[in-house]
Amino acid sequence: MSKKIALFIIMSSLVLISCEFLKKTYNSGSEAVSNVNVFAYTQDIELGKQVQQEIASNPKDFPILPKASNQKIYAYIEQLKSTILNSGQIKYRTEFAWEISIIDDDKTLNAFATPGGYIYIYTGLIKFLDSEDQLIGVLGHEMAHSDRRHSTRQLTKSLGLSMLLDAVLGQRDAVEQILGQLAGLKFSRSNEREADEYSVKYLCNSSYNSDGAAGFFQKLADQPSPPEFLSTHPSPDNRVENMATLETTLNCKGSETNVSRYNQMKALLN
Repeated sequence: MSKKIALFIIMSSLVLISCEFLKKTYNSGSEAVSNVNVFAYTQDIELGKQVQQEIASNPKDFPILPKASNQKIYAYIEQLKSTILNSGQIKYRTEFAWEISIIDDDKTLNAFATPGGYIYIYTGLIKFLDSEDQLIGVLGHEMAHSDRRHSTRQLTKSLGLSMLLDAVLGQRDAVEQILGQLAGLKFSRSNEREADEYSVKYLCNSSYNSDGAAGFFQKLADQPSPPEFLSTHPSPDNRVENMATLETTLNCKGSETNVSRYNQMKALLN
């Protein structure tokens, strides 16, 4: 992300912040700090649009599969997305974009969602997974990161009161540090756990096995060389156990995995 774009987003948000509000929030305890977000949700929308435009302008690093020539696979994933959006659990269902893009990269086992709901799924992940419930579970996890506004929540938490106040006052050094934070931002373990939790909640009243994402994390952990990013995430074993426990606690009844249909969809990418 360019500094020009990030600067516009950061400053257009922070100039609206009340210094007195920040002081009260940061003085109220660590739990309040972890949950507060000084950015308006409209800034998540603006940030997402800017990131989406930069990705679209960089086909070398992000080779997006054209929708016109891949209508079946896009329609398939759109149906899964609609199941989640219709769960009644998405707070920004109508405000965020919730736009699907598939990145043509078989070596990358990943998916991500930007602030504002732009969702990117790598072909490598689709081919790696074994069933439809796993894919919709991962999709729910990524959509939860957007809907729970983890990017801007994490940015708020990591900056600290003094830096936020300096940025509000236009201090150049503070702004530069904020831009660096944004470029290297990673979700906290609590963010990851919350995304897991909401993935189960989104699917709990559907016909799907609601802890489908657990299958993905278990399969990753079983690899001879698990991806490096797992080292910054909660233990895969704990995640699998926690999602299964939540599924039981919420009395989720769905059990569909749809392996056969999933294999048919995967074949479209070969």
